Amino acid sequence: MQYDILLVGGNGFVGRALAAKLQAKGYSVLLPTRHVAAARELRVLPKVHIEDCDVHEFDELQGLCARLHSKGAVINLVGVLHDRPAKPYGKVFKAAHVDLPKNIITAMQMHGLKRYLHMSALGADIAGPSMYQRSKGEGEAAVRASNLDWTIFRPSVIFGAQDSFINLFAKLTKLLPFMPLAHSEAQFQPVSVDDVATAFVKSLTMPQTIHQAYDLVGPRIYTMKDIVAFAAQKANTRCTIIAVPDFVGYIQALAFEFLPIPTLMSRDNIASMQLPNVLPIHGRDALVEVFHIHRRALESTRT
Repeated sequence: MQYDILLVGGNGFVGRALAAKLQAKGYSVLLPTRHVAAARELRVLPKVHIEDCDVHEFDELQGLCARLHSKGAVINLVGVLHDRPAKPYGKVFKAAHVDLPKNIITAMQMHGLKRYLHMSALGADIAGPSMYQRSKGEGEAAVRASNLDWTIFRPSVIFGAQDSFINLFAKLTKLLPFMPLAHSEAQFQPVSVDDVATAFVKSLTMPQTIHQAYDLVGPRIYTMKDIVAFAAQKANTRCTIIAVPDFVGYIQALAFEFLPIPTLMSRDNIASMQLPNVLPIHGRDALVEVFHIHRRALESTRT
């Protein structure tokens, strides 16, 4: 069978929302994953085929591209949040954010495919203060330099019912009577997962989006303190938020990196907060101006 869409990284939070929207529009989707069991909720989508596959193996990746229609599209959502310190970034970031996009580009070229949608991040910059931002910037540069019909999406923090950002703080506020919070004034402009997924789907039939990069943000700017307070309200807890000096946050992040549990916050995450994660001054509000989406606010996740 030949598919319309190859959805790389489709087993994650954004991918699940996007797969459902693609099917609703009639697209057939090939979704590779190394964690087939975790993709069980996607099995109810009859036009989404789950493939046990490692996209970091080039032979497997190009084999997936061979199964697309000649006019098919590849969507890459892969992103990781943590890595060990290194210059300009660590091996995990390099594999996910730099090497994988380059391999996708090569595999697409081998099979004559042109349409490519790439998930980057707001603030991606090869000279950015964090490894995450620098590696995402390198990935963007590779996409821009290709001969593909690419579109790049650069979202702020993405929220939704199953996100790992708001829900993490909601869980913490249930466990802690008070929360020491460094970088409490760091700014974010959270964007709905449904709005991000809608923009991806719409771009497939909008040739004017080819060779364009779009910042995706929600309708309101929040501080880190605002977001944690919202999470506490969502969890119906009375956790007290206490702003602490930024160096305390650095020490906390360092401790988290060495605990035998999934990393909650890393020093690299702290470095990313040096820059506001909001629409740049004079930036284009793409969800409204290009995709004509009535954006959802963070508060919409309460219901």
